[in-house]
Amino acid sequence: MPKLVRRGLVLGVAALGALATACAPGSGNGAGPAAKAPTAVNTDIAKAGNVTLTVWDQEVRGGQQEQLDKLNADFQAKYPNVKIKRVSRSYPDLQKTLRLALSGDAPPDVVETNQGYAIMGAFAKAGMLLPLDSYDAVYGWRKRFPKGLIETNSVTSDGRTLGSGSLYGVSLHGEIVGVFVNKDKLTKLGIQQPKTWAEFESALSTAKGKGELPMAFGNLDKFPGIHDFGVIQDQLAGKEAVRNLFFGRGGSWTDPANIQAAQKLADWVKQGYVPKNANATKYDDSPVNFAKGQGVFLIGGTWFAADLEKAMGGKVGFMLPPPAQAGASPVTMGGESLPFSITSKSKHPDVAAAYIDFITSPQSMDVAAEHGLLPALKPASKQPSSPLQKDIFAAWDAISRSDGLTPYLDNATPTFPDTLGGELQKLIGGRATPQEAMGTAQKDYADFLKKK
Repeated sequence: MPKLVRRGLVLGVAALGALATACAPGSGNGAGPAAKAPTAVNTDIAKAGNVTLTVWDQEVRGGQQEQLDKLNADFQAKYPNVKIKRVSRSYPDLQKTLRLALSGDAPPDVVETNQGYAIMGAFAKAGMLLPLDSYDAVYGWRKRFPKGLIETNSVTSDGRTLGSGSLYGVSLHGEIVGVFVNKDKLTKLGIQQPKTWAEFESALSTAKGKGELPMAFGNLDKFPGIHDFGVIQDQLAGKEAVRNLFFGRGGSWTDPANIQAAQKLADWVKQGYVPKNANATKYDDSPVNFAKGQGVFLIGGTWFAADLEKAMGGKVGFMLPPPAQAGASPVTMGGESLPFSITSKSKHPDVAAAYIDFITSPQSMDVAAEHGLLPALKPASKQPSSPLQKDIFAAWDAISRSDGLTPYLDNATPTFPDTLGGELQKLIGGRATPQEAMGTAQKDYADFLKKK
């Protein structure tokens, strides 16, 4: 990653403070005794005896899968006494089983959780995750990562306040929700890559008029609609209004700009800019369909990049959502990837901590870059090489320098993934108006703020 990207990360993401990131849904949980950080830490993993370390993750896409396989192999080579038992599932499948596993007698040692109230906050409150402060004192994660990235993985032990309290996880990747582009289709349609939001919408109209599907989109999982809505909301409401609303500092989901954003999403559906069966299409199928030629554009996260590049080569590009005026500062959702956490019942917490430190080291950022992913920190030696990687690294630099990242909306309340995601699914299916969808979202949000 170029030096400027690292500088941009510090200036942009660190300024976000307690930005709550991550991109998929979860639900709350009852309270339990808070787990306590260990008072003594052993870093001599080679003398830990024979250990089987069970790791649950959702790094299932091509580049992610290959990256973690490589990191696991390297860790086992460094510590031959440790065997990693890896269980990888898609995020929805992981969340279906994770809560039950963590409450059982033999949970995994390391799990990928999720930032926000619904997952990290709930698990911390229930005492299911181990605070990492003692390990941070040894491994120096707070020194390695910018403050903003540390705060996104921190929560108080009662699960009520994001961005402060103990550290409960460490992330490996940066993330941006942007727009993937089929460059061949743009050329055939005679469309220049949009530089403004108006040009982007004009491109959607032109593509539709010439018989192309403007956007690939799958919303069976509910949360993808939050991404598309959020990208529109960012352009209409602006980053400060979105941040203030998310953090409860002012505003309402029924404010005019938010109603307009919901109306715009509904308009895209009516205009045929997204597939008719969007609500019946899985999220992970949308990049597959896009790679097969279905869609000129795809709104999605940088986690799609490795698989798209493998399937499309130089035909795929990436851009930030275009601003209202050419050259203006960009704004979009983003932050960092799901954190790796230690379960409170792990029998090998010292080995688990060493593992997390290993897979989030600068050398491991090299492995991420090698597999077409966006590392959270500057890699030790690797530079972006492919055109798509260069697009994404440049976008990360630009959005960080402009302080343009906004929170993932599904983390606004513990129930927001289902509430907002469900309402947007109704909106897309023609079963709710923008006013109804945003009204239900506001009720959920107001109820949460009263209890907080």
